[in-house]
Formats: sequence, structure tokens, C-alpha cells
Amino acid sequence: MVRIREWAPATASDAEIDAWLRVYNAAIAADVPGEPPWRRDRLRDYLSATMPNERRAAWLAEDHGELIGYVGENLLGYDMTGTAVIELFTEPSHRRRGVGGELLAAAARHAAAHDRELISTEIVEGTPTVDFYAAHGFRPTVVEESSLLSLSTVDWDAVTEKSGRIGAGYHIEHFPDGPPETLLASYADAKLITRHTPVADVEWHAGFEADRIRDSLRTLRARGLRPYVTVAIHTASGEVAGLTELVVPAHRPDRADQYDTIVVPEHRGYGLGLTMKARLLLALRTAERQVATVQTWQPVGDEQMLRVNAELGFRPHRRWYDYEAPVSAVIESRRTA
Repeated sequence: MVRIREWAPATASDAEIDAWLRVYNAAIAADVPGEPPWRRDRLRDYLSATMPNERRAAWLAEDHGELIGYVGENLLGYDMTGTAVIELFTEPSHRRRGVGGELLAAAARHAAAHDRELISTEIVEGTPTVDFYAAHGFRPTVVEESSLLSLSTVDWDAVTEKSGRIGAGYHIEHFPDGPPETLLASYADAKLITRHTPVADVEWHAGFEADRIRDSLRTLRARGLRPYVTVAIHTASGEVAGLTELVVPAHRPDRADQYDTIVVPEHRGYGLGLTMKARLLLALRTAERQVATVQTWQPVGDEQMLRVNAELGFRPHRRWYDYEAPVSAVIESRRTA
């Protein structure tokens, strides 16, 4: 008999954390072969830490006491206060028995109870999750392509040469724990160019974004993700002209994830994106010798960043989709299932 129960990773037993890890790795191996398995290191922290104005909840599916599925839900804050983001997986041998649907229903009911209008998730093209979410009313909203770099194939002499291609009037700085406070306001200004949706009841400004960056860095560290940031500085003004970010997770230390790479519009055309990413790779090679691969994402059609990645040795890997549905539609889909 399958039982769904709410779960708190922060206070869970070691045996439950180990069971979660076993089922997660089994699901990943079945759905996206070749992905590096996760480890136990800082896993409890990763599953439980959250941003100050966000809330997490989770549920387990068990069959006669054996863990066979999980859904975690994050009730977002800042400019996404109407959205709940979920991560759901089931043990491959227990699929097509309605377990995923029951877990999804638990998350949707919780989202509705907390006045969330949308429920969102991220899936990989070609996996069974595509049909599962489509059947529950989810539709794709954003498509990104991941690129993968194997560090064993990197021409490090060429990367070193590219890291020095800095135009007159700029210099590069690297920060192994995130941007320092002295640069944070300018860093926030640079990040704001990617923000287009105003925050309800909050004046959108660099000070607000700086607070969010501080919260984000604290949360990354609390979850066991080590941040690295490389920035391009406009020498005359001292302002951040561009930035690129990367994290190394304790639970998967052999693969680094590269996040935003941004060049402020008035500083484009000087090759800053390539130089920053090359400099960050050199720093990563020295600081994190266990890293074997680096994964990055970019919107489909972003030819400029694809060219930068290709020049550094990244190769297209997978397509990722953000899927979204109204919470009410998900609940209704379960009533009619």
C-alpha cells in the first residue's frame, strides 16, 4: 500500500536521507544516463536550506515502509511570490502506478493553501517526465540548451591565452566566495539588466537586488554550494562591466554548474564574456581539482553565447524546459484522473 507523508529533511534520520539518495540516483540513471551520481556530502543541507523569504515543503511516497518517490516544493519570494517550484521523482520500478500523480497532488494542494497561482518545474527533453507533466496540464514556457565541458579535453594553453584578451580600459577580478561588499551595488546594477518584471509592492532598484544577492550567497553556502565569481571592471569608473558565476556542489563535486554570464550593454563588443569565462575556468582548475565537467545553460537561439562556449570547448548537451501550470488546473487534473 502506497502512503504519502510530509517530510522534513532537516530533522530526518540518516537512513531516510540515504534512502532519498538511493531513489534519486536510480531515477537519474534511468532518465538521463551519464549524469554523475550524487553523494551524501551536505545533502541534508541542500534539501533543507532556503532563502529567507521562501519556504520549502516535501513529501515522500512509501510502499510498505520503503521510499519509492519524493516531491519537494519551494514557495518562491521576491518577484515570484505567486509561484511554487517543484522537483518530483519516483523509483523506476514503481512507475506507472499513480505514485507521481499522488505526490504532485500533495504539492498542488499545499501550493493552493499558500495562495500560489502557478506551479513550475524543470524537465529534460526526451525523458518520461515530459508526458507526465503534459497530462497534468503543464506547458513549456522557457527552453534552454545546456552545454558541457570536459576539463580533460581542454586546451589549457589556449584558455590561458583567451583569459588575457582584455580590451584597453578593462581588467578582470576573480572572487572565490562571491563579489565583495565594495562591488555589490555595481554587481547588482549589472544583474538588473536581466530583470524585467517589477516586484509587487516593492520598488525595483539596485539596493533591493543587492539584498537578494546577499541572501542568495548565504543560501548557496548553507546548501553546500561553493560560489565562484569572475567580473570585468571598467577601470575608469570602477563599475562592473560584466560577470560570470559558477558553483561547485558538495553533493556532486565532480561537476560544476555555471550560472549567469552577463555583459552590461554599453560594454559589449570587447570580448568580455569570453575573457571572463576563460579566467573563471583557470581559477576553477586550481581551486577544485576534482571537477571533471562544467555545465552551463543558455536560451535556445543565443548564438553569441553558444559561440563563446564553443570557443572554450563546450559542446551542446541537452535541452531543458521550464514547464508551468495553474495550480487549479493541476488539482482539477487529479480529480478527473
